[in-house]
Amino acid sequence: MHYTIHSTDADLIKGCRQKDRLAQKYLYKRYYGKMLGICMRYTNHKEEAIDVLNRAFLKVFQNLGKYEETGALGGWIARIVFRTAIDYVRSTVKYREVMDYNTERENSIGADAIEQLYAEDIYKLIQELPPTNRAVFSLYVIDGYKHREIAELLKIKLNTSKWHLAEAKKQLRVLLESMNYKV
Repeated sequence: MHYTIHSTDADLIKGCRQKDRLAQKYLYKRYYGKMLGICMRYTNHKEEAIDVLNRAFLKVFQNLGKYEETGALGGWIARIVFRTAIDYVRSTVKYREVMDYNTERENSIGADAIEQLYAEDIYKLIQELPPTNRAVFSLYVIDGYKHREIAELLKIKLNTSKWHLAEAKKQLRVLLESMNYKV
């Protein structure tokens, strides 16, 4: 079969299961942008994100035989990419253990500041955070995980997760202020 960028997911899945390199290429291209965005939230640089994405797609291709085609292919791939990114964070980041969560009540970032930013600008700011703070912030704010879930995912203490979130918000506030955004 001849595969193109316009081939259906079903055709590409069939080709990938048969180890067809062209089908793999087009499946990768189809989901590259969205999946790279997931990786970018948990890495320092685009090169790292691409490395994590490539590891994830290797898992996708190795496990495509297990895909049951009951849900959206993109969602299935996204779960693999997310898990691969979390594994990467766990393997590369040393978390500061926080025994007591005695930080003052944090102020929220003003809605005006957020409205002035584009999504790309926000991701760039998030990438400026230290890896530990960035991972917890992304999991909590962007992906909607609760602190208990984050603690389990990253194998850290509950209060450590809370501390990293508070620190990330403080650091983002400083970054926004340095860019002359009203916070």
